[in-house]
Amino acid sequence: MTVPNDFDIDGKVCVLTGGAGVLCSEMAKAIGSNGGTVVVLDIDKEALEAVDTELEKMGVEHMTLEASVLDRAELEAAAETVIEEYGRVDVLINGAGGNSPAATTGEDTSFFDLEEKSIKNVFNLNFLGTLLASQAFGEYMAEQGEGHLLNVSSMNAFTPLTKIPAYSGAKAAVSNFTEWLAVYMAHNHSTDIRVNAIAPGFLLTEQNRYLLLDEDGELTDRGQQIIDHTPQDRFGDPEDLLTTVLWLIAPGSEFVTGAVIPIDGGFAAYSGV
Repeated sequence: MTVPNDFDIDGKVCVLTGGAGVLCSEMAKAIGSNGGTVVVLDIDKEALEAVDTELEKMGVEHMTLEASVLDRAELEAAAETVIEEYGRVDVLINGAGGNSPAATTGEDTSFFDLEEKSIKNVFNLNFLGTLLASQAFGEYMAEQGEGHLLNVSSMNAFTPLTKIPAYSGAKAAVSNFTEWLAVYMAHNHSTDIRVNAIAPGFLLTEQNRYLLLDEDGELTDRGQQIIDHTPQDRFGDPEDLLTTVLWLIAPGSEFVTGAVIPIDGGFAAYSGV
């Protein structure tokens, strides 16, 4: 019996939304290092240029595109550009997302003070941005009869966290949509189109640092609560996501679809008792 290379992604065309961000730029480099062709899509022109430079130095076949995941026309134009250049799209990683202090409750901001605009911005970025990108790029996968869509959910999709109602609700929607789209693609297009999600635990990034560490770099009360409820007793690093991402987009996971995989140091498994 010949054991296949479960992580073989050589030549696969992989699109990453939010691809110039902290998490997805690491994914882009990991995919490129393993032979994948990388398409980085983001709205941050400066960050795109930085990722472009890094991938160029690594010798990775890649392309960077400026587009908003909340603009269907821009996404469709980006998808057309990818098809014109590479002829296909094998993987879409829906990594665009994030929370906002304006949609976060706190000592000076109650739930009743949160503005509708801020709530919509967070919810739409995380959920609608995932759905619209899946439409724009997933349509080509349907024509090909194969492909993989990988969404980025969160720990708070399992159990909502305090302070961040819009983000928690949006990520719960992403997990539900992942399951829905997996069934839809298999039933209506091809059983070789898979849809999964990762659910990162608490990764220490610039985006959430203000919630987890104080100005002196010490744990906030919230940060300490998280560590106390994480059996591995640490925050995660972006690098902790990479092998799971590579596995999910590679042949080794060909019987995995509709799954939401926690990468959380055991947080979801611990009841606190």
